[in-house]
Amino acid sequence: MAVVTNRGPGQWQVKVRKKGFPAESRTFTLKADAERWGRQIEAEMDRGLYLPRKTAERTTLEAIAVEFETSFAPHHYRGSAWKFKLARLREKLGKYALAALTPSLVAGYRDERLSEPDSRYKHDPDRAPCVSASTVKGELDLLSTLLGFAQRELGIHLPHGNPVLGIRKPSATGGRERRLSSEERKLLLIECDASKNRWLRPAVELALETAMRQGEILALRWEHIDLETGVALIPMSKNGEARAAPLTSEAVATLKALPRAVGGQVFPIVRMTLYKAFARAVDRAGIKDLTFHDLRHEALSSLAELGDLNVLELASVSGHKTLQVLKRYTHLQAGKLAQKIDTAKRVKATGRQA
Repeated sequence: MAVVTNRGPGQWQVKVRKKGFPAESRTFTLKADAERWGRQIEAEMDRGLYLPRKTAERTTLEAIAVEFETSFAPHHYRGSAWKFKLARLREKLGKYALAALTPSLVAGYRDERLSEPDSRYKHDPDRAPCVSASTVKGELDLLSTLLGFAQRELGIHLPHGNPVLGIRKPSATGGRERRLSSEERKLLLIECDASKNRWLRPAVELALETAMRQGEILALRWEHIDLETGVALIPMSKNGEARAAPLTSEAVATLKALPRAVGGQVFPIVRMTLYKAFARAVDRAGIKDLTFHDLRHEALSSLAELGDLNVLELASVSGHKTLQVLKRYTHLQAGKLAQKIDTAKRVKATGRQA
């Protein structure tokens, strides 16, 4: 049964003891809250729904993040994008015990992040937009994965379940539509040549030719590249699956011109080094609002505009798991498709007349 004891001003301790179950205790400021909690625990024990809360009450999200990073993530994640998300979660929520992570707390985190300026614009804070909905959604997805890891892999019961499942996630837009004009492309490559970082221009050229993600480019190894057939193997992409990326003749020429670094990496630099070098080149070129990921969008848009690739072939180039994501590019093929339809009609009409 539950026994409530006064331990001093604003300290009401409740202890629940029942045969066959571990003893439970907790201290509340109000006696009514202590009694209510005691009745809840007893009811769960009576109905066979009781699960121990102590582990969730003494285990912080920081502890789960450390275990996740060392034992789980290396086998399931590639690149470094997830590390940035994890760092943000640890900074904001790491101090909280798992039992304290309620839907309202997580919703507060969501709203706070959506109102914060994007840290990627530290060099130009005056034009920094707020953190995007897609970024916050990605962080919440990772938080949900963390808590699921705690439940399934570590056997920790979460009193509130997975709180991420109980809140509204921000609706991510269809993605940035930033295109690179021919003049901007020319200026960008000039400044890449002027960069002290010798790897910047080839990385930019490869992104524009292959539509590879930044993380995929930096993860390339020479043993995974066949310059004769024009194929680069990406062992694990962002979506968790390996894929073969086609290399254009221009991409092959770029790779052939690179020196072979010790260790087998094609680009022996880290993400932040490339990020800073690219940002400086963009600033020197006088180009506004351009990110490295925009180069991938430019490459896919250019391929779609050719009209020679169907959606499945475009997906093979991009590495997207679902065709839904590629719908943003299909409208670029509409003009070419209309020309094909008109040509087919003319051929058919000519055949009838003959």
